[in-house]
Amino acid sequence: MKKLLIALITLIPSLTFAAGPTVPLDEAKVDLHDKASLQRGAQLYMNYCLGCHSLEYARYNRMFSDLEIPQELGEKYLQFTGDKAGDLITINMSPEAAGNWFGNPPPDLTNVARVRGEDWIYTYLRSFYKDDSRPFGVNNAVFPNVGMPHVLEELQGMPAKTYEERRIDGEMKEVYAGIQADGTGRLTESEYDQAMLDLTSFLVYMGEPMLLEQRRMGWFAFGFLLVFTILAWLLKKEFWRDLK
Repeated sequence: MKKLLIALITLIPSLTFAAGPTVPLDEAKVDLHDKASLQRGAQLYMNYCLGCHSLEYARYNRMFSDLEIPQELGEKYLQFTGDKAGDLITINMSPEAAGNWFGNPPPDLTNVARVRGEDWIYTYLRSFYKDDSRPFGVNNAVFPNVGMPHVLEELQGMPAKTYEERRIDGEMKEVYAGIQADGTGRLTESEYDQAMLDLTSFLVYMGEPMLLEQRRMGWFAFGFLLVFTILAWLLKKEFWRDLK
């Protein structure tokens, strides 16, 4: 309970400064049955996000098992903190140091998908743009003035807001045309979008590891109640026939 309260308190600054997105959210077509996508998302998270953002309500061995990652490979390529596979997914950065560097300690992201929603995460990851007025040289269209560098610049390149000339009401006007990368990243635009979908899917899984099992059990319970209702109705019908 104490850790849960700490997590909620940590998320309060984020919720306060980003009450709602300033751009329409893109649909994240998350498929939790796609284990390959979840594995790629886990790899992205461990390589680019875990330096600042913990997943301290999850354990490595549970993640390895759910995502069908052999434990020896998971420990070798994905486990950068902790000594055992049963350890929680924590970070080594102290909250005090993080507060000095970023203004606020980076929040734990175990439940971020449940708080924000998958569409918000997917759009946020693809909405950084160059802004020389910010401390890290970037801003975010979904979360304005976020205190976070664009850690995925290596993959995407440096994105920037773009504008184009369009005729409106008989006059040529400069209109916002979206955010586009400069082509210096390792991935193409479509590849980067897929990578961010993989990362989003992983965070959705982290927020509710039992989601698929819960859905399966829900359909089982629904089927049981349906059969029980039919049997109860037939029993009632038979019972009242004998009383007439």
